[in-house]
Amino acid sequence: MSRFTRRQALSAVGAAAGLAVISAAPAVGSAHDRAPHTPATPHTHDASGAFDEVYLGRRIQGAPSHGGGHHEHHGGGWTVHIDGEELHVMRNADGTWISVVTHYEPLSTPRAAARAAVRELQGAALVPLDLS
Repeated sequence: MSRFTRRQALSAVGAAAGLAVISAAPAVGSAHDRAPHTPATPHTHDASGAFDEVYLGRRIQGAPSHGGGHHEHHGGGWTVHIDGEELHVMRNADGTWISVVTHYEPLSTPRAAARAAVRELQGAALVPLDLS
């Protein structure tokens, strides 16, 4: 009869827990990226992916930034706002996007990150993030 050592048992438990976390994570491009239908939502969109729309009653705007600074440091190169307040977004190494509000929910675009932040805020004001 073979017995597991404590190290082997802990390794097996750790591997199983890691697989459970990976399988529970939402896929990029999942329903989290798609907005529920909001009638009469004016928006603009151009070839650069810039956007300006009202989503769930909040105005979200985003466009590539060309001014350098902190946004370029994270490789994102995007400026995103909710009701005029800047939402800090970052691009991950795998091309997904996260925000300071939804840090553990990688999404496919800055627009999807802004929409997810609006849903998470549930009507609360976005408090500016001082990165100086």
